[in-house]
Amino acid sequence: MVSLGCPKNLVDSERILTKLRADGYQMSPDYAGADVVLVNTCGFLDSAKEESLEAIGEAIAENGRVIVTGCMGKEAETIRARFPRVLAVTGAHQYEEVVGAVHDAAPMPPHAFLNLVPEAGLKLTPRHYSYLKISEGCNHRCSFCIIPSLRGDLVSRRPDAILREAEKLVEAGTKELLVISQDTSAYGVDIKHFPRPWHGEDVRAHMTDLSRELGKIAAPVNGWVRLHYVYPYPHVDQVIPLMAEGLVLPYLDIPFQHASRSVLKAMRRPANEAKVLERIKGWRAICPDIAVRSTFVVGFPGETEDDFRYLMDWLEEAQLDRVGAFRFEPVEGAAANALPDPVPEEIKEERYARLMELTARISAAKLAAKIGRTLDVIIDAVDAESGGATGRSQADAPEIDGEVQLRDAGHLSVGDIVPVTIEDADAHDLFGVPA
Repeated sequence: MVSLGCPKNLVDSERILTKLRADGYQMSPDYAGADVVLVNTCGFLDSAKEESLEAIGEAIAENGRVIVTGCMGKEAETIRARFPRVLAVTGAHQYEEVVGAVHDAAPMPPHAFLNLVPEAGLKLTPRHYSYLKISEGCNHRCSFCIIPSLRGDLVSRRPDAILREAEKLVEAGTKELLVISQDTSAYGVDIKHFPRPWHGEDVRAHMTDLSRELGKIAAPVNGWVRLHYVYPYPHVDQVIPLMAEGLVLPYLDIPFQHASRSVLKAMRRPANEAKVLERIKGWRAICPDIAVRSTFVVGFPGETEDDFRYLMDWLEEAQLDRVGAFRFEPVEGAAANALPDPVPEEIKEERYARLMELTARISAAKLAAKIGRTLDVIIDAVDAESGGATGRSQADAPEIDGEVQLRDAGHLSVGDIVPVTIEDADAHDLFGVPA
């Protein structure tokens, strides 16, 4: 490691080396013994830039396998023009990209005593499903939300880094990749959807491209890719054909929050509820089995009985598959706290109960229509003693949607994806037997 510039750069170097050491890499005291050289550059002054370029040149001459990071990463074209043999160029704070580039340039062989952390990382979920975070932060400024003040604006990960992680997860036994972020539809906006090479082809930092490639990664194990937190931007329509093809699960988790124009305006959210209804119909025409889930806030400041009735009518027409609801609660730092006309608690409770009663009725009817069908189900738990098992259909995300309760399933294993004949249903769950 050649670390130049200020103490902040030195801290960055320490973080990079800490991660690499955790991955089993060791530091070389000189160029000759190194499989790859990292140059952490400074770009504050012209003289500092020249020093950085000289350091890169020396590393190229002495070793030949060089990865450049740091402040001069923004001038990748300048670096590559002068040193075309550089293996990778990343910017400041891009620790993951640097570590990924090292993994590509000098892969670590598996070793039981060296690789103390699994290649796919430590997981807090069962082995058969994994959450895959594609970005941090959010560019929206919803009046009830403080996420941007906590996590900042949207910062998207490189598509090749995401796909590399997904590949490792699948290799480690993951059958279901759950794509998460604060705003999945906005993925790549901040980096102008810049493409990155992946297995010989360029992949844009865009939800559609990413979904397609994730589907390809999951396909060899007949795995699933599930999209969460999808805002209904126009380009979401491009993902529906991927669902119809089977590359991505026919499931969209869209936070609509409300339907009334006046409430949506107070929430500082787009008010295009009529167009959304038409789009949902269009999605179902392309992919009839698509499941749409959403969450709604009741009792938002200023919400009138007419606003709430409009939401109920909208839900009746939309016929969403899964619905969750929240009673509005002030959050410290949220702009909505200062809005006039707060809704009394007893009215919030009454509206919440009415909404949940309606959505339970819709859900029961939708699930009853699946009786007699054979659906693919992923197994989450098996009770060998009783012969029963619990799983989820493609319309059910773990811990937030319904379940499929199976009988005569003691021979199955957790993580299996099996066809199940549906025999019965209630308002939230299905019941069946392996086909």
